[in-house]
Amino acid sequence: MKFGGTSVGSAERIRGVAALVRDRRHRHPVVVVSALSGVTDRLLQAARLAVERDPGTDQAIQAIAVRHREVLGELFPAGPVRERLETHVDAVMRELQTVCTGVQYLGELTPRSLDAVSGMGERLSSEIVAATFVEQGMPSRAVDARTLIVTDENFGRATPQLDETEARVQETLRPLVETGTVPVVTGFIGSTRKGVGTTLGRGGSDWSASILGAALPAEEIQIWTDVDGMMTVDPRVVPGARTIPEVTFEEAAELAYFGAKVLHPATIKPAVEMGIPVWILNSMKPDAPGTLIAQSAPGDEGEPRAIAFKKGISVILISQPRMLMAYGFVARVFEVFNRHRTPVDLIATSEVSISLTVDDPETLPALQPDLAELGEVQVLRRMAIVSLVGRGFVRRAGLAARVFQALRDVNVVMISFGASEVNLSFVVSQDEAETAVRLLHREFFEEPRS
Repeated sequence: MKFGGTSVGSAERIRGVAALVRDRRHRHPVVVVSALSGVTDRLLQAARLAVERDPGTDQAIQAIAVRHREVLGELFPAGPVRERLETHVDAVMRELQTVCTGVQYLGELTPRSLDAVSGMGERLSSEIVAATFVEQGMPSRAVDARTLIVTDENFGRATPQLDETEARVQETLRPLVETGTVPVVTGFIGSTRKGVGTTLGRGGSDWSASILGAALPAEEIQIWTDVDGMMTVDPRVVPGARTIPEVTFEEAAELAYFGAKVLHPATIKPAVEMGIPVWILNSMKPDAPGTLIAQSAPGDEGEPRAIAFKKGISVILISQPRMLMAYGFVARVFEVFNRHRTPVDLIATSEVSISLTVDDPETLPALQPDLAELGEVQVLRRMAIVSLVGRGFVRRAGLAARVFQALRDVNVVMISFGASEVNLSFVVSQDEAETAVRLLHREFFEEPRS
């Protein structure tokens, strides 16, 4: 059971989490928690103030401490439990102050330092949630995921080493579960083989839950969030969005990767490999049916299931007339992206050019000179990918016609279709993305207007 930041964002909501876990205690839950809502952003703010030698660093640290002390004051009466937790908060804040002081002296904020700072929120929330469980009569223990999840040294976006992680999970978590103790594990963080703290990237608590669920293995993985499940589209863009009762692993992975914020893009992979169903549930409305993600799901082939979109995309156009009838050109282009550790979302090719999209603008300055050696390079910034997700698209006549008729007034600069049976994606200006999404939702998910 994974609970996001909004689910543990206040004393009242932490009590709600305790009630949800208590109702499922007979199923031997393992709980994974994010930091309290907003805390990770505050931690990163403190670190960035420190690198600028801004005197506001101390106030930022103090604000984090006050937030947690207020929650403790609402959850626990004065006494040994609250004192122990306040001591833990103070110790983590001293650690934060030490890191920020080092950053101030060096004038440099490295990915390793950022990981050390940004994972502190989960270390605080896990202790608070575990103590709340104990207060409500459930044996529980906070478990620091740095002792469980082994990763590489790619700070900021570390990749778990699953064999070593599984061994640690079997050694540490399974005995707790078997003795009736509810482990409360820090989401989002892990450590290298040398014990240096890492993070799995923003939103990585979902991934943590999936990794642990696969390693145990669990009967199912529950992602508890603040929405009713996976939606046909982001309800903030289209208020008439509907919850999808069931989707396949493949559909969910596409939706997550292309912008459905309810799920971390990497979450599905460990579950898919183990065949473990994943539920998306609402901790504020636990009676809502949610969305089940499984190997198969009902639904007509060729019909869209949902729309996702991702802003902040850059399109890279590489043109080289000598590419005509040549071989090896695409391999050389991708070797550049591999060298700069930059993933590509979409790709389209013609006889003399290749178009790609990336969502990591930080690597563009280094990429461009290397790509320029291969041909003329043009970069379009502030673009967005819009993805229509379903199944059996390549066998459905007329689907593309309906899509582009609906978008007849939107300028589409790139199309990707046919690489997957479950995804039709295209690129538009970031400013037109939400218009495109609304038009598609009206075409495929809303009743025709009379």
